[in-house]
Amino acid sequence: MIFKPKVLAFRQAQEFRWLGHMLIPGIFDGEHFFELLENVDGSTTFIHGELFKGILVGMMAKKLDTDIMQGFEEMNVALKKQVVALANAA
Repeated sequence: MIFKPKVLAFRQAQEFRWLGHMLIPGIFDGEHFFELLENVDGSTTFIHGELFKGILVGMMAKKLDTDIMQGFEEMNVALKKQVVALANAA
């Protein structure tokens, strides 16, 4: 899917958030976000998700729960591998 998202927030090492639309706003909108939370033990909690709104969301619920969630999980696994490799190389 090709879309032109609008960046809603960017705070270095804390948050990146954007909003994309399918065709026109209100039909199927997705607000995608990444958040990094610093923990007291020096580790970081990574939060990755998307909030969907619009008139087509109900009709696409199954696809959102399967295909899109799987894509998020695959991206998170790949990201974790890279972070661990960088940490081990340091």
